[in-house]
Amino acid sequence: MHLYDVIIIGGGPCGLAMGIEAAKSGLDHLILEKGNLTESIRNYPRNMRFFSTAENIEIGGLPFAISSVKANRNEALQYYRKVAGYYDLNFKLFTEVAKTEKQADGTFLTETTTGEVFHSKKVVLATGYFDVPRKLGIPGEDMPHVSNYYDEPFEYSYTNVVIVGGSNSAVEAAMELYRHDAHVTIVHKGEDFRRTVKYWLIPDVKNRVKEGKIHTRFNSVTRAIEKGRVLIYNSETNEEEWLPADFVFLLVGYIPDEHLLRRCGVELDPVSKVPVYDPDTFETNVPGLYVCGTVMAGVFTEKVFIENGRDHAAAIADHLSGRPVRKVKELIERI
Repeated sequence: MHLYDVIIIGGGPCGLAMGIEAAKSGLDHLILEKGNLTESIRNYPRNMRFFSTAENIEIGGLPFAISSVKANRNEALQYYRKVAGYYDLNFKLFTEVAKTEKQADGTFLTETTTGEVFHSKKVVLATGYFDVPRKLGIPGEDMPHVSNYYDEPFEYSYTNVVIVGGSNSAVEAAMELYRHDAHVTIVHKGEDFRRTVKYWLIPDVKNRVKEGKIHTRFNSVTRAIEKGRVLIYNSETNEEEWLPADFVFLLVGYIPDEHLLRRCGVELDPVSKVPVYDPDTFETNVPGLYVCGTVMAGVFTEKVFIENGRDHAAAIADHLSGRPVRKVKELIERI
């Protein structure tokens, strides 16, 4: 039986940052990732460009050199892959974790969905949130023509597409689909697009709405999805409306996998879903089990990004190594 100093669950940017800090501290580490490295970024829209500038999503102190200020999806995938290779991180890919349990001797047993087991002194959960879409709880949201992820526009040209949501992902998808000859309608419960939408997108999308090239239904919620149409309700007019829809994208956000957290013994706030953890060391209510990056966000996923989540790794590595812990700014609202 091999006993690792630390097992890191999740191979996204924050998980890789944790692996780098473990390697720098001389800790025998293993990263377990259910897909390939930075699987969440691989599932981003193909033409997506990050909101953060390149230097703010660097990890391991290695410069992220690109020709423009903000990286796109492909550049990020190349960068993180090269960083993992540079630090010779120890990872096992396509290995999905089912749970981790603390044993009587104080060590941890981590079990995969295929029954494989790994042993470690400590465990860090860095699973992010992109794998678990928010659900609307309406009829039809699991139909084949409905998706929680947008990839690229060419499949949807000359079709009716309804996008539910008013944030970055919804606006970016709408703009790209419109420019590839899709008839796009955005349905959003707010009275306007969310304030967090990338600043360079707002003038573009609002001008397209004004021109009638992108259609909107604000103050509206989706009530049902059927083949070829979507039922919405407008809270201002108190009226229902059926919209034609060959395809539907439910781009209303994502949340951490609370079921995995609970299976690992982590307590969650019943309202915010934020895990119980020490804001200085990021150790959870299970001694020796830590959270790193966006997995700690609960419903506040807009508060933790690569640029601040990467800093958690250094503080955790300090605690694991018995060093004074570097202070990380508190990010999550407590309810």
